[in-house]
Amino acid sequence: MIKSFEFYFDFGSPYSFLAHKQIRKIEKENAIKIKYMPILLGALLKASGIKSNADIPIKGKYMIKDCKLCAEKNNITFKFNNYFPILSLNLMRCALIAEKKDFAQNFINTVFDAIWKDGLNLNDEAIVKKLFKNLDINPENFLTEALNPKIKDDLKKNTDLAFEKGVFGAPSFIVNNKVFWGQDRLEFAVNEAKK
Repeated sequence: MIKSFEFYFDFGSPYSFLAHKQIRKIEKENAIKIKYMPILLGALLKASGIKSNADIPIKGKYMIKDCKLCAEKNNITFKFNNYFPILSLNLMRCALIAEKKDFAQNFINTVFDAIWKDGLNLNDEAIVKKLFKNLDINPENFLTEALNPKIKDDLKKNTDLAFEKGVFGAPSFIVNNKVFWGQDRLEFAVNEAKK
């Protein structure tokens, strides 16, 4: 038996995508739902005093190779996005809206795949709107909702709460009040969730 746990993610993080794909398998195999916690990775890194991999050229190059290696190991279809970094602020806000409207799972799957499987440029609003239309979402209304002060505040609160709990990067998992950071620590989080 495995209990649910929290998964802190940002669509702009390729490692969050890799963890997401593994989590969907875990959910299916164990008949559970992992609690997806949208955060803004840039704000979390800033609060933690950490530079993004994109800001450190040698780490950025390594990250591309490492993500491909991790994807191969876990049989995940993955394409490092040529438009990286993806500016995820509105997408993360939209994930919160999707959660409130009860279609978060499909929304999250679609956005992650668009970025890290299909290589779409979700920095381009026209492409984002087309993606939303394909989900039967009115893009103008949805993106306007993302600008609602309550939604903005909810994302900030999620990010601040993650930092207060000891989260400093994405993906991160919290189970039994323990933080596990990185897609390669998902197995540790699952083992902890079995306790």
